[in-house]
Amino acid sequence: MEKYVLALELIGTVAFALSGVLVGIKKNLDLFGVVMVGVIAACGGGILRDAFLGQLPPVMFQKPIYALTAVIVSCIMLIPKVYRFAMKNQRAYDLTMLLSDSVGVGLFTAAGMSAVVAAGHGDNLFLMVFIGTLTGVGGGLLRDLVTQTLPYIFTKHFYACACIIGALVGGLLWDVLGQQTAMLVCAAVVFIVRLLAARFRWKMPKAEKWLSKEIAELEAEKEAEEAKEAALEKEEEQAIASSPSE
Repeated sequence: MEKYVLALELIGTVAFALSGVLVGIKKNLDLFGVVMVGVIAACGGGILRDAFLGQLPPVMFQKPIYALTAVIVSCIMLIPKVYRFAMKNQRAYDLTMLLSDSVGVGLFTAAGMSAVVAAGHGDNLFLMVFIGTLTGVGGGLLRDLVTQTLPYIFTKHFYACACIIGALVGGLLWDVLGQQTAMLVCAAVVFIVRLLAARFRWKMPKAEKWLSKEIAELEAEKEAEEAKEAALEKEEEQAIASSPSE
């Protein structure tokens, strides 16, 4: 089982490292910066997961294979011919980002849930969903923060929502299907939901649009109150001006 989880985590590491490299290149970082963003994207979710579960030092520092894999992937993508082959046009960039991000999110969500079970909390579905989602989105969140990008999780498609849905499905089927199958189902659900969200442009409604009616009413009330105060001030000024001077 440990080798199975390791394989899934390494595939997710490769996928997230790739997404980190592409963001770093787009942000015009230097070579070291691009590699570091790749490592942060690939290992950030695992670090947050281990911190919440009290597993210190995080697995990344106990097993350097994760960071080493992220560094190797990042360096390979920085080879000019490799980058040119992978990124011939904007559509290829967008598709590569979507696929790598979706694969990474799905696999890390499943790995996060496995870590909860390994820590002895397999009977806590809420914790499994929370840690799974945190592990899935954590790397991308840190990647966007260090590159001063509005986090993808808050703006694009179903991101965290896809993790929550996949984690719920996987968690509910954990004892029914067994750990290996449930992890694959979780990752597959996250991946499929992410792709469907991108294909059909599913998005959570923006808060301002969701509350547009209330915001408009509050602004109208504020303007009316300001107009009322201005009228009162004008009346007071006129009263003062018309009163006989002593």
